[in-house]
Amino acid sequence: MKRLLYTVVIFISISSQSFSQEAVEKKGPPSGNAVVGDYYGADVSKIAEVKAISVKELEGKLQQEKKAENVTVKGMVTDVCPKKGCWVTLKTEDGTSFFVKMKDYAFFVPTALKGKNVVLEGNAEKEITSVEELKHYAKDAKKAKSEIDAITVPKEEIRFLANGIKVVN
Repeated sequence: MKRLLYTVVIFISISSQSFSQEAVEKKGPPSGNAVVGDYYGADVSKIAEVKAISVKELEGKLQQEKKAENVTVKGMVTDVCPKKGCWVTLKTEDGTSFFVKMKDYAFFVPTALKGKNVVLEGNAEKEITSVEELKHYAKDAKKAKSEIDAITVPKEEIRFLANGIKVVN
């Protein structure tokens, strides 16, 4: 009898998780205007903007260290995942961008974040992103097929895992 009960509980737990994940996938990114002071993820409302380093400083830090943990970075959002709001890109000083994912897939951001200046708190490291993953993100961003097909080599880039994101201006 106990086995049957455990089996039922596990089945219900797994079913509810898959249904809730499907609901998130169908729903899309959260709504909102992403106004100054809004934050997403961990309570980063108290993050001091003055404590934040620039993307260029982060790049310099990653030249010396493999990882930068508990770092605060300020930058402008250049793109947001239109599917769910599950990733963003930030503009670098050299005109390229770096990729930001949300820690543990725990929060999403509205597409209105695009073009806004934000402060991110989390961990960063330089990584090689595979062609397959680059194409996946290009599809999420609704890039043209020709742009997706043009991705043929892996890319070394800064990868940031954000605990929280705050809109600053």
